[in-house]
Amino acid sequence: MRERIAIQDIAKKEEQLVKITLEDLIKLPPPYDKPGMEPNVTEPKPEWNQNYVTELDGYVAIDIPWKPKNKEEEEAMVQKFINGLKKLMDKEANWTFLQPLLLSLEYCARCQTCSDACHVYISSGRKEIYRPTYRAEILRRLIKKISSGGNFKTKFLGDVDLNAKTILRLAECAYRCNICRRCAQYCPLGLDNGLITREIRKLFAQEFGVAPQALHAQGTVKHLTTGSSTGLTPDGLKDMIEFFEEEIKEKTGKNIKIPVDEKGSDILLIHNAGEFLSWPENVEAFAIIFEEAGLDWTLSSEMVGYDAVNYGVWYDDVQLSRIALKHAEIARKLDVNRIVVGECGHAHKAITVVADRVLVGEYQIPRESCLPILWDIVRTKKLNLDPNKNDFPVTLHDPCNVVRLMGIVEPQRKILKEICPKFREMKPNGVYNYCCGGGSGFAIMTSMNFPEFRNKVSSRMKFKQILDAFQDNISPEVKKYVCAPCSNCKGAIRDILSHYNATANCGIHYGGLVELIVNAMVDIEQPYIEMF
Repeated sequence: MRERIAIQDIAKKEEQLVKITLEDLIKLPPPYDKPGMEPNVTEPKPEWNQNYVTELDGYVAIDIPWKPKNKEEEEAMVQKFINGLKKLMDKEANWTFLQPLLLSLEYCARCQTCSDACHVYISSGRKEIYRPTYRAEILRRLIKKISSGGNFKTKFLGDVDLNAKTILRLAECAYRCNICRRCAQYCPLGLDNGLITREIRKLFAQEFGVAPQALHAQGTVKHLTTGSSTGLTPDGLKDMIEFFEEEIKEKTGKNIKIPVDEKGSDILLIHNAGEFLSWPENVEAFAIIFEEAGLDWTLSSEMVGYDAVNYGVWYDDVQLSRIALKHAEIARKLDVNRIVVGECGHAHKAITVVADRVLVGEYQIPRESCLPILWDIVRTKKLNLDPNKNDFPVTLHDPCNVVRLMGIVEPQRKILKEICPKFREMKPNGVYNYCCGGGSGFAIMTSMNFPEFRNKVSSRMKFKQILDAFQDNISPEVKKYVCAPCSNCKGAIRDILSHYNATANCGIHYGGLVELIVNAMVDIEQPYIEMF
């Protein structure tokens, strides 16, 4: 046991205040051996056990059959993992995140401060396999085992076998993390277990060709081959633009022509294409605001250019680069001054942060968030707004990749304080917010029983925050609004509200930020937000 420190001990002239033995360090237990051991987990179907990794916790994220069928395939899997790990540690092969990966692997103090910061770990009832350090520690030990010729063992921390079973579970475990990086926010050393998770995913994607279909086959591949991860084609987009213009006229009485492929514009606005299909009111609201404020902007109808989503950011640098380069090429072809990302947190991370490692030389083009632009429009009174039109309780969800990653904390708050008299904060908020539970691609991963994990575990903390924010009047008769300026977050919040029937039972609705701005415009008589 550790010795207790008395106040007077601080002044002692000794090199070490507290003596800690190896037995004090947290031991890493083996993964659960039986599916369904987690509470409230739907038992996997018997046929799943043959082809999918159900042994970790009963859930399945990697929805492709990739289990080895014999000893030879198991041995080949181990060798392929070793080869992939060597590439992951090589500066020529891993040109994006090698330095922070090595630092995070090397300097972890195993203090477990990050554990209490992790919404997945807490919401699971503190299950060890969901600890932020769990998969990182497995990877760390495998690296030591391989580098020492397979003889790495430790009496106190336990050994990890390098075999197909471990490899399969590690891959599946990499999809139990939202990569929200709240753990990094709280780490005393600034180490990033979320990044380690992402790099594990990359190893399996680039070496094994293994990733959830929603991210790869139905994500980046579809984006590059059809124009959007939603399947929306350029011709389909043009038809939708006509529909948006007609709907704007019907809703607001305004005749707005949405600019498409206008060369020489100041701004190329790129939306998450999910908005076009699921939340067209968001796209329409951007058009109303930008036109009313007199901005010089355009959309693109070229393949890939109208969908800001880049799911490669969560699992594969190659796919990330293909989409990011295409976005830059389209912007250069249109001769715009800058790319502005709409309400999509994943797109913010992909095109404005990670793409810095890709878009160099002639491909370098200014890229920025819509949020400071929107605040500037509101602040400078370019719109005539009446806050009383938003006279209902409003709270704000902070998208992880906009707020914690990029530090864009205040613009959206200032807007809400200006136009929503009943605005209240979630607790905690800002850079300490909790993820919506749909981050790192989870919001679109709907195959097999994975949605159950999202709704019962990864989104649970966000749902609690929402309920806490509206505790002063949770009655369904009082309409309440969760402002989530991120398409991905809206998808996760939509699902969690539906899962717990919170709209009917508690009167909780959700939507973006621009919808609230348009709702407050004086010259629009009918409510723009349709919850009334």
